[in-house]
Amino acid sequence: MRAFVLTAPYEGSVQEVPVPSAGPGEAVIDVERVGVCGTDVEFYTGEMAYLTEGHSSFPMRLGHEWSGRVSAVGAGVDTDWIGRRVMGDTMLGDGTCRRCLRGHQHVCEKRQEVGVRGDRPGALAEQLAVPVSSLHVLPDSVDPALGALVEPGGNALRSVQAAALTPEDRVLILGPGTIGLLAAMFARVTGAEVHLMGRSERSLAFARELGFENRWHEDSLPDLPFDAVIDASNAAHLPARAVDIVEPAGRVVHVGLAGEPSLVDTRDLALKDVTAVGVLSASPGLPATIRAYAEGVIDPRPLVAATVALDRTAATLAGERPSDAGPGPKIHIDPRLA
Repeated sequence: MRAFVLTAPYEGSVQEVPVPSAGPGEAVIDVERVGVCGTDVEFYTGEMAYLTEGHSSFPMRLGHEWSGRVSAVGAGVDTDWIGRRVMGDTMLGDGTCRRCLRGHQHVCEKRQEVGVRGDRPGALAEQLAVPVSSLHVLPDSVDPALGALVEPGGNALRSVQAAALTPEDRVLILGPGTIGLLAAMFARVTGAEVHLMGRSERSLAFARELGFENRWHEDSLPDLPFDAVIDASNAAHLPARAVDIVEPAGRVVHVGLAGEPSLVDTRDLALKDVTAVGVLSASPGLPATIRAYAEGVIDPRPLVAATVALDRTAATLAGERPSDAGPGPKIHIDPRLA
């Protein structure tokens, strides 16, 4: 089958690789849609920390935001899974450690991450094999594009849940990329007053198209009390800035990751009585995200600027956008396209 293989920083191509088989407890998925995200780009540039920490190595197959249809199952798996439309959890714990047994497989020390960590091939291919235990069934109302947006949506939903918003609150979201805009959509549902801060005129203009009027650059941020701040950016100075901005007794949520260490003075946290929460994974938020999409609570499909074929993967990772791409931040890849 055809798959995109990254062999070194800035070096990757579509190659013929063996078709996956379903091992015990596994299913093979015919991949319909894959989202490209910042983590994939960091692997492409060689900047992803997992490469230096020994959690990942080249060659590797990327792709952890995906949707598709089950085409085969392995030993011990109910054949009723065949034909079901699904998406999958990225985080695969060992299933035996204390964290996994407590339902926290997404922070298992020995976890694999599909397309990210532990040599588990990703979804940028015609087919993918994963444990059935990681699958979530998609209702008919959740199309392939929405299915591939469940994983980033789960991160955004968990961030909003951690912010504990009420209709009386004002929340500031740093970074109007995919996660930031999804967080803004979920935050708007709570009734809170939503503000966005970013650097790019294009991304802030797109946020306005989505109905978010309160959009700011860092140097023009108004002096308002923000009850919660969600940092969905990759800027190293913004975690500390979030603590500085938030109201005393407020909540700060860190879901974005910088490419270098970001420092927060814990004295500021303590003296302001701020609650700070880190969000690593979508895992605990996947079922609720699927329900939200299925019921039309939010519709993130406008975030997808274009859907391209597998042979456009390298160009997409390099930052190229199709000439007919829309204004959204997300590019999807459909391995079925010629």
